[in-house]
Amino acid sequence: MHGLLTASELFSSTPISLGHLMNDAFLILTQLDWGFILVGLVSVFITGVSKSGLGGGLGQLSVPILVFWVSPFEAVAILLPILCIIDLANLWNYRRDWSWAHLAILIPGALLGIGLGALTFHAVDENILKIILGSLMVVFAGTFFIPTRQVKLSQGYETIWGVFCGGLAGFTSFIAHAGGGPVKMYLLPKRLSVRNFMGTSVYFFFAINQLKIWPYFWLGQFTPQSIVSSFILLPAIPLGVWVGWRLVDRINPELFYKICYGLLFFAGIGIINSGISTFLQ
Repeated sequence: MHGLLTASELFSSTPISLGHLMNDAFLILTQLDWGFILVGLVSVFITGVSKSGLGGGLGQLSVPILVFWVSPFEAVAILLPILCIIDLANLWNYRRDWSWAHLAILIPGALLGIGLGALTFHAVDENILKIILGSLMVVFAGTFFIPTRQVKLSQGYETIWGVFCGGLAGFTSFIAHAGGGPVKMYLLPKRLSVRNFMGTSVYFFFAINQLKIWPYFWLGQFTPQSIVSSFILLPAIPLGVWVGWRLVDRINPELFYKICYGLLFFAGIGIINSGISTFLQ
């Protein structure tokens, strides 16, 4: 009897085929790495909590966590269907708490960022992508500790700044599901209520995650293995979303965000180290 395949060994570049998926689903299920499943469930739970009640700060840890088991390209393909389902759950909870005015500025820029991400996605070396991803984590973590007055712009540049942040969010979200930092850089100075901030973020990422699906198909990102892996990790979503909804009105935001961004910073350092170590070998 052959041993269990590792998560990375199960992935291939073959575009998704429904017939292939149906024929191989049982085999994939029996050969998945149980360590990957456990880590993946924890990652999805953290993402559900973060996107549902903590402004997405911890959600940016999902790809870095999985990158320790699979490549960045594989990780983003597994997580995108999961993110879309979390978004759908949150649309209802925050249906009265979002700002169309801010979305109208952010989303056009995000469209440009998604387009750029789609055109450059496979042109980036995997190890370079790890270094970029880790650097994004470190930079975005650092933005939390910058006083708001340092990132405020005069009224005349608000729209330009918003479009730029939306574009950066679209690009980083496409390559690494790490668009939360740029969105925070735009929204935090607005001093929205907690629920309005959450709702605007939820509706923004719902829109761009839906838009990302089609380029991912075009790029051949979805494979039978990635779809089955996503399906296996779905049970962690309801608990994560429920905990996030419970926390949003109860937790001390200041203390928790310090913890979140501290974790984000150290995760980024770990991913940078992984990318550089492999790149230099």
